[in-house]
Amino acid sequence: MKPANALLSAAGTTIFTVMSALATRHGAINLGQGFPDTEGPADVVQTAAGALLDHRNQYPPLTGLPELRQAVAAANKRFWGLDIDPDAGVVITSGATEAIAACLMAVLNPGDEVVVIEPLYDTYLPVIRLLGAVPRLVRLEPPDWALPRQALQAAFGPRTKALLLNTPMNPTGKAFSPKELAFLADLVQRHDAYAICDEVYEHLVFAPARHIPLMSLPGMAERTLRIGSAGKTFSLTGWKIGYISGPPALTAIVAKAHQNLTFTSPPNLQRAVAAGLAKDDSYFDGLAATLAAKGARLSAGLARAGFRPLPTQGTYFVVADFAALGFPGDDLAFCRHITEHAGVAAIPVSAFYEGGAPTHWVRFAFCKQDAILDDACDRLARLFAPPTLFAPPALTAAG
Repeated sequence: MKPANALLSAAGTTIFTVMSALATRHGAINLGQGFPDTEGPADVVQTAAGALLDHRNQYPPLTGLPELRQAVAAANKRFWGLDIDPDAGVVITSGATEAIAACLMAVLNPGDEVVVIEPLYDTYLPVIRLLGAVPRLVRLEPPDWALPRQALQAAFGPRTKALLLNTPMNPTGKAFSPKELAFLADLVQRHDAYAICDEVYEHLVFAPARHIPLMSLPGMAERTLRIGSAGKTFSLTGWKIGYISGPPALTAIVAKAHQNLTFTSPPNLQRAVAAGLAKDDSYFDGLAATLAAKGARLSAGLARAGFRPLPTQGTYFVVADFAALGFPGDDLAFCRHITEHAGVAAIPVSAFYEGGAPTHWVRFAFCKQDAILDDACDRLARLFAPPTLFAPPALTAAG
């Protein structure tokens, strides 16, 4: 048999699958994978349920139902002051992961370079490479996640086609500042590149931090594709409804990529998301405030257990340093240890880097019920109460 695709054949099982399976095997609290353990807004769910019975279950338009495209455009204006054409500037996708792939497909040719900031979401690099493009990695490091301006300037060059930016950023919880965004926008424009902005956590930003779309900066609207996620905004991650906003010249090409990926998405879910995006400001403010409180709660519990949690400005996640606990292995071994011996699963931060990563940081998800977060912290505190016996950490990334 001739060999199949080399890149996909060589890809291993994702760390999220490995750790979730280990959590299931040990009956552990899963603070690894980032999904809420409660349902989203009841009115949005009810709208989706009712829409199944309204006799509109055939193929919706390729770029999405008109009411959802209009709702996305209105939300762009309402929250971020962006003027988006609902008819020609919005494409609805089957989740933000498809949206990322469609945007990359729309702008990249083989040999193009894409500037990507680590730590990063694990789908970025495989898609870039499957398209024959070349990622140029620039690294943020804990504990401050400062933007390395000299390294960024060096990463941009004559072959740079795009910047792929995630803000608010998974796993760091970083919301890029106005000065950082201005620096990035200047680089993109000086090199006549595009910006693909993964902004799925746009409504999960904690005061006093605020979300600023890169698209809103001067000169960026005509060269930016902005990605949002109903799964994150409405705590309904299984729905897989994403949306891309941008200039019609680019979204027309994105639509062609989308046509060859999934073509369309369930119409009842699209109608429900349209209703959700029109919800009162109190919903969006309450979502951010609730998650900020959960992040603070988990951080306090981790600190009591001996970790050093870092501040988080948004997302579902907090990164914590376990060096003070004296564990003799790396972050992967540590995550396996706490899953097996404390019944709490987390994700090693090194999984978000391509080699040579810091190895004493782990990511915990706090989008869970308060009682679950408290139980997890209590379990960790009991495990690391002196004396602590560690199992030999002879482990591999594949589990």
